[in-house]
Amino acid sequence: MKMPRSGRTLMFHAAALALAMAPVAAAAAAGENGGDGKGRRYQLCRFDEDWSYLRAPSRRDDLWDPVKYLPLTSSGDAYLSLGGDARLRYEYFNNANWGRGPQDNDGYLLQRYLVHADLRLTDAARLFAQLQSSLEEGRSGGPRPTDEDQLDLHQLFVDATPAVGDTRPLTVRVGRQELTFGSSRLVSVRESPNNRRSFDGVRIIGRVAGMRLDAFATRPVETKPHVFDNRSDDAQAFWGAYGVAPLPVLPGGSIDLYYLGLYRRGARFDQGRARETRHAGGTRIWGAAGAWDYNAEFVFQWGSFGNGRIRAWTAASDTGYTLRNAPWQPRLGLRANIASGDSDPTDRTLGTFNPFYPKGNYFSEAGLMGPANLMNLHPEITVKPARNLSMRLDWDVIWRHSRHDGIYANSLSVVRSGTTGGSRSVGSQLQCQVDWQVDRHLLLTANYSRFFAGPFIRESGPGKDVDYVGTWATYRF
Repeated sequence: MKMPRSGRTLMFHAAALALAMAPVAAAAAAGENGGDGKGRRYQLCRFDEDWSYLRAPSRRDDLWDPVKYLPLTSSGDAYLSLGGDARLRYEYFNNANWGRGPQDNDGYLLQRYLVHADLRLTDAARLFAQLQSSLEEGRSGGPRPTDEDQLDLHQLFVDATPAVGDTRPLTVRVGRQELTFGSSRLVSVRESPNNRRSFDGVRIIGRVAGMRLDAFATRPVETKPHVFDNRSDDAQAFWGAYGVAPLPVLPGGSIDLYYLGLYRRGARFDQGRARETRHAGGTRIWGAAGAWDYNAEFVFQWGSFGNGRIRAWTAASDTGYTLRNAPWQPRLGLRANIASGDSDPTDRTLGTFNPFYPKGNYFSEAGLMGPANLMNLHPEITVKPARNLSMRLDWDVIWRHSRHDGIYANSLSVVRSGTTGGSRSVGSQLQCQVDWQVDRHLLLTANYSRFFAGPFIRESGPGKDVDYVGTWATYRF
């Protein structure tokens, strides 16, 4: 079934203008009231929320509280919680894809709507359901795969959490569900693009003594543009185990240890196309101590690609220092990444790192490339003129790890083949972003980035500098 699509309208420009003006208004508004200040936060994965505290009438102080906790029994132990997200996003590219392919002088509008119901029958039984509608209007060349899914079942799962003595340390989750682990480098819900990502399968969650272990076996959901037509992707499988524990040797530190497995029937790299079975073992050390915060990760990958083997790796870090007593509390940060590339496309070893299911804005909101065959240095500064207003400026310098491999999109499709240029330098990217949390429900964001094309981009095809403007409003309840 296919819904009719409306024509282009002037609301593109109205939406862009309204959202672009929001950060300017934010400075004055935040200076007056400092934001919401009541401490309520909506989670990235909405199933992580627990609204049972609203059983106490004295804690209900929000317009939406009557639907956040709907008791089903006189005791209030069983309840239904309803919620939703709506996001209106305008995007404009000047010289999209560095000038290759269809160009658009007007930009385009993206809309995303998510509604969910969380049914808590007992402490041991739960049902969670979520619908997603993602719409695109006005993009030259039509919607990308991550732009449009007119209406579909995004999540539907049941949780069973049996009692073990006086505790409930184990949850078994079966059905369609979102997955995200660590800092979303390898597994994410894909929040920035218009379509969020989900998986069909089973997940077991164990918690004991401050530690957590997740084990799962899934297939990604293949997003299709029409109504209730999404299905499990039988050409892919994804499984693994992910553990998180305190790391006492580092102040405020934690450690993640994990194994991830991926099968793709028709994987394509610059080396060619073949069946891919890939395994990954990784660790992440993260935390905060005083003014410092840190996040370092290393992953090694092995497996098979066609009749050959896989040997790939990545190392990534994100370190920051916050001047808490200075005006606007600036955080000075430095991110650095190396994701291996293939050193010889003619041999039987594939060296290209596979980022699995990364966040869609890995390097910037423009999403021009993903973390494969890349090295980068990424300094940034973030300031907070008010408690509910943040501003970030960053500069990302990017090189290819191997001159014999290409650059890749977040989806791992080849953006530019390594055979088309010999330079290592890809370019650099300036980005600035303003976020205004108007109240507990409404977030306004404006982003601008400019990618300065380097020698490899200019050698491998159209090599114009790229400008990106994005403005969006997100409402949650």
